[in-house]
Amino acid sequence: MTDQLNDEDGFFGDAVAARYDDPASAMFQPKAVNSAVDLLAELAGDGRALELGVGTGRIALPLSQRGVPVHGIDLSRAMVARMRDKPGGDSIGVTIGDFATTRVDGTFSVAYLVFNTIMNLTTQEAQVACFRTAAAHLEPGGCFVIEVMTPELRSLPTGQNVVPFHTSPTKWAFSIYDVATQAMSSNYVQVVEGRGECRSVPFRYVWPAELDLMAQLAGLRLRERWDGWTREPFTGESAQHVSIWEKPAN
Repeated sequence: MTDQLNDEDGFFGDAVAARYDDPASAMFQPKAVNSAVDLLAELAGDGRALELGVGTGRIALPLSQRGVPVHGIDLSRAMVARMRDKPGGDSIGVTIGDFATTRVDGTFSVAYLVFNTIMNLTTQEAQVACFRTAAAHLEPGGCFVIEVMTPELRSLPTGQNVVPFHTSPTKWAFSIYDVATQAMSSNYVQVVEGRGECRSVPFRYVWPAELDLMAQLAGLRLRERWDGWTREPFTGESAQHVSIWEKPAN
């Protein structure tokens, strides 16, 4: 078994960064990437974009290629190094730090968190701080965008706290929920050449209404909420949402 936690890079050290970019994953499919970039480029307009948790540049690089200046904040030097190795990676300014509290110079038309990254902040306090950090970077009329899953509590069988999301002869993945604290973890068990590996990443799941309250505390107001990047209606059956909060122009 392996211990994935690296003091410098958190849960996204060299081993995770080396295999993070998985072309078979749905999040790396051109349709998923292009839909996100289309909306973010529209919101950025002629301004700049700030990505909280920029990682390996899955969204930042194609957004930059659209002509939008992008700056990223990330705790993991290993993930950022992967981005730097890609074409155009040197064009993205990056500040190493906790995206919940790290401040950078200047203002932005749009700040964004994609693919459940808000849940990497494992306390309500940190999530509230993140909204305040985003709001502080936005120019008047600017937008804060979050893509995040809807908590899967309806999938929990009565009396159980585990939701599996991948099974195969050599790999198993499942989420563990604590409904009393909103703590959860994604857990991965894999057998490679007869050797078992285990990785667990903690999260804090968060409800749309809770996010709206965090936005209100940061001086933002809800502008749009969709099922996804292509702007389908958000409903009670939606497994995820893309939400946009706006900083008042005056």
